[in-house]
Amino acid sequence: MTKEIVVKAHPKYISQFQKGFPLLNKDHVTTSIQNLQDGDIFRLVDNNNHFIAKGYFGLQNKGIGWLLTWKEHENIDKGFIYKKLQAAINQRLHFYYSEDTTAFRVFNGEGDGFGGLTIDYFAGFYLIQWYSEGAYSFHEDVMEALRKLTDFKGIYQKKRFAQEGKYLEADDFVEGTRPSFPLLVKENGVKFAIYLNDGAMVGVFLDQREVRKRIRDGYSEGKRVLNTFSYTGAFSVFAALGGATETTSVDLANRSLSKTIEQFSINDIDYEAQNIIVEDVFKYFKYAVKKELSFDLVILDPPSFARSKKHTFSAAKDYKDLLKEAIAITEKGGTIVASTNCSTFNMKKFKGFVETAFKETNGKYQILEEFTLPEDFKTLRQYKQSDYLKVAFIRKL
Repeated sequence: MTKEIVVKAHPKYISQFQKGFPLLNKDHVTTSIQNLQDGDIFRLVDNNNHFIAKGYFGLQNKGIGWLLTWKEHENIDKGFIYKKLQAAINQRLHFYYSEDTTAFRVFNGEGDGFGGLTIDYFAGFYLIQWYSEGAYSFHEDVMEALRKLTDFKGIYQKKRFAQEGKYLEADDFVEGTRPSFPLLVKENGVKFAIYLNDGAMVGVFLDQREVRKRIRDGYSEGKRVLNTFSYTGAFSVFAALGGATETTSVDLANRSLSKTIEQFSINDIDYEAQNIIVEDVFKYFKYAVKKELSFDLVILDPPSFARSKKHTFSAAKDYKDLLKEAIAITEKGGTIVASTNCSTFNMKKFKGFVETAFKETNGKYQILEEFTLPEDFKTLRQYKQSDYLKVAFIRKL
């Protein structure tokens, strides 16, 4: 059994931890953490040394470690990890049997009982993402559990524990066979080109699955669609397949052009009939106003934080102004799909941004539908930040 280091909780946070809050920060404890090593198992206790929970130490951009069990006599070991993975896979068995969707999340960190680790499935291949050295210290146990529980074709990993959770460049292949890239997967019948060996991103954000389907099935037919911060054009592909008369995809990254062409092409869509623009989104908004362009559907899914030569964008500070830019080029009766993955504010505050943006532009609106994370992105009720995705379909009246 691994030796457990005793860590004292700050009295102010004890009831929060007792209720199941899983993330440990420096200000949550009164014990010095200088001697703790990444991967060390600790017992969290109160001032009277009464047991609260057990977890592991792992420095990452969110905190210093994760609590994993509130049972005093449960050991955090190989068997513990096996049980967590087994439970997660069992809850997602219906995804494994789907012929329409062959890419989904298998294990979602703290939502599945082990913060600092996620596992995604791509048509027989698994991608493990480690968010700290501490999480990575369990890699042998995680690999052993995956070998026993799944028939994988191959396993890749991303080490995201450089400073601020940034990705560490590596080959990323772990074991099994290497697929030929692009690896083609399906989402609700639509194909995606996936690259498990090409930097931090793989080609699609799986958490937007329900939103993409809704755009295709309910909002695209006969519409002119603008997809901003378009990355590989996934929303545009779904809009085109939903009957959009034209799509315009705008992203600052040079690679977005070839990646978007590829996603259209594998779905037998003529990419030359679509507009794919490499441009700063803010600059494009100004261009669209100047040229009096307008759209029936505008998709806004910016990163939480982005920096270009002329702009620094922070969702918490600047989303309202971004919305105002979108409102200006959305047709009356048109729809804005406003989305953010910023975990520092909740849906209520996000809707406040929507309200303020319309008020400041003297406009009226109606929120038609809302989305948060899909079911495979399991979240923890006691840790609100884990349900980070907020999407509102807004009609401009």
